[in-house]
Amino acid sequence: MYDQVTLKLNVDPLIISALREDITSEDVSTNSVMPHPQAGEVDLICKQDGVICGLQVFERVFTLVDENTTVEFFVQDGDEVKAGQLMAKVHGDIRTLLCGERTALNYLQRMSGIATYTREVAALLEGKKTKLLDTRKTTPNNRIFEKYAVRIGGGNNHRYNLSDGVLLKDNHIGAAGGVKKAVLMAKEYAPFVRKIEVEVESFDMVKEAVEAGADIIMLDNMATEQLKEAIAYIDGRAEVEVSGNVTKENIERLTDLGVDYISSGALTHSAPILDISLKNLHPVD
Repeated sequence: MYDQVTLKLNVDPLIISALREDITSEDVSTNSVMPHPQAGEVDLICKQDGVICGLQVFERVFTLVDENTTVEFFVQDGDEVKAGQLMAKVHGDIRTLLCGERTALNYLQRMSGIATYTREVAALLEGKKTKLLDTRKTTPNNRIFEKYAVRIGGGNNHRYNLSDGVLLKDNHIGAAGGVKKAVLMAKEYAPFVRKIEVEVESFDMVKEAVEAGADIIMLDNMATEQLKEAIAYIDGRAEVEVSGNVTKENIERLTDLGVDYISSGALTHSAPILDISLKNLHPVD
């Protein structure tokens, strides 16, 4: 759950921007059929089995439109839900319920889809020392929601953004003139509290990274035998992360390698939404 400072400074502006995208001047459809205030209630129903996530954001959409809106939840983030399950009832002005519906559901469906997919992938690492990480392959302006959903699903967050840590990728290495030079330059520039991670794609690059004293070595897009050779050579001298098109379907080949981390962009860029609807809207006295 987001604390109040994070909510007001970082979450609210994004939700407001999303609402403005959907309502540039007025909600013509709603104003046509509901010209005056009218109290109402609507059910939040899950139409698919999965992991629910984003309930606070869902509620915030409506309360930013009208602070008098209330939501009665019967589940909480991280719960496993079933198709047909009643998850909440939303109470408020029917005009608010109608104009906020799509934006609220978009957040909830997307975040729940990521949490559901992450839970499925994390289950494949159960009992292992390896941590499942996300990446920065997120929807622009939705990272704060999508990385939260990964945590709710049982995954862990890699660095949040470019200011959050040093990760020297292929183009950084190319710009610096080699792995060793890139690592040494990063050590000289970055604050001492920052770990230096470097992405490598060959055994020669692994050796350079170890010799340069990298804290974390990311083995990217390597065949299984290459991975085993690299891990044996590193031999605990750096933490090891494995990455490269990792999905639920192919992660099995990596689960017994004993690495510290496996990162997967698919957690955020390829998770399908969880089907959720607002139904049975009706006036109340």
